[in-house]
Amino acid sequence: MNRMITLDMLRGYALLSIMVNHMPVSVMRGVTLPNFSIFDASELFVLLSGFLVGMVWRSVERREGQRAAQWRFARRAFEVWRAMILIGVLMALLSAALLAAGMRHTAIWNQYAVWVIENPLGYVGALASMWLQPNIVDVLAVYVVLLAVTPVIVPLMLRWPLAVAVALVAIWWHGPELNSLLPNHRRQGGFLFNPFGWQLLFFSGVAMGLFRDRIMAALLPRRHLVTALALGMFAFGCAIVIAARIGEPALAVRQAMRMVYGTIDKWSLDGTRYLAIMAAAWLVVVPLGPVMARIAASRPGVWMQQIGRGGLWSFGACVLLSVLGDALQMNPEGQSVAARLAVDIWTCIALWWLAVLWLRHGDPWRRARRARRAERRLARAAARG
Repeated sequence: MNRMITLDMLRGYALLSIMVNHMPVSVMRGVTLPNFSIFDASELFVLLSGFLVGMVWRSVERREGQRAAQWRFARRAFEVWRAMILIGVLMALLSAALLAAGMRHTAIWNQYAVWVIENPLGYVGALASMWLQPNIVDVLAVYVVLLAVTPVIVPLMLRWPLAVAVALVAIWWHGPELNSLLPNHRRQGGFLFNPFGWQLLFFSGVAMGLFRDRIMAALLPRRHLVTALALGMFAFGCAIVIAARIGEPALAVRQAMRMVYGTIDKWSLDGTRYLAIMAAAWLVVVPLGPVMARIAASRPGVWMQQIGRGGLWSFGACVLLSVLGDALQMNPEGQSVAARLAVDIWTCIALWWLAVLWLRHGDPWRRARRARRAERRLARAAARG
């Protein structure tokens, strides 16, 4: 499977955006997606992850068969679950160290620092069972669930795509009620990122990866109409956010738009946010495709590609740097814009540097280990044969 540099760049941008958006007094936070769009980096991250799953599934299934693809994503669900626990522990320990040094921070709930010191095994167990999903890391919890059901859903999707689509929409529709049944530390129950809601976006991305050629063959002859509809939906989502930022002078406009979209619920993924990110995906791929490819090939684009290719390593670095950057910006109080911007720039450079370290040393080591495992499996199979 050939790498798609625009996909890698957008994944890198999503991680950068997640990082600075969780630093409450960040300067760069003021220019990220949520300031002008109804969706944010979370939707971008989940959609791109689903698209990558669809592409990889097709590639693995073509070379090694369906069983190999199922096993690959079952194993990937375990890897993400394991990483979620590790990142959650490291984040809490970093928070505890910062608090011990007198450096307050609000990027995450400080109670995690208390729990990891007072009851480390209980904290790890709460993470492992997903009864507790610390903020910033919580998006990984829903990703674990979605990857775990991928080996079941994707074969059904390949065989009965329309029936599966209807079923997924029905699950999304009843997502809030279903999510409330999941045991969780939250008083109202359920995951913060509702897996019954966010599955619709994830598996939409999976379908885009699986059926990319068929989808584009159907839509490209009507690309002008689709582009016009996508522009309208994206602009509508932007108008909702901009009108809210304007405040009282735009109250009449806000009330009129609310009659169309109803309510916005990020955590269960409302229809407006879903349609807005899907519209943006079309605009990025088709009318803006050549522009995005040029940006991805530029020096900043390559830097973001490298962050995006870092995978779970980059995500873990993003989480820890969010907490550390937040503490550096809040201590001492009342720092200037220039000082806070310097911390923003430092965290972005640090994230890029850590991603490059992984690509140069960690990823080759992981690939070699997997190759050795594959060789051993082939040798055992040959011996049995």
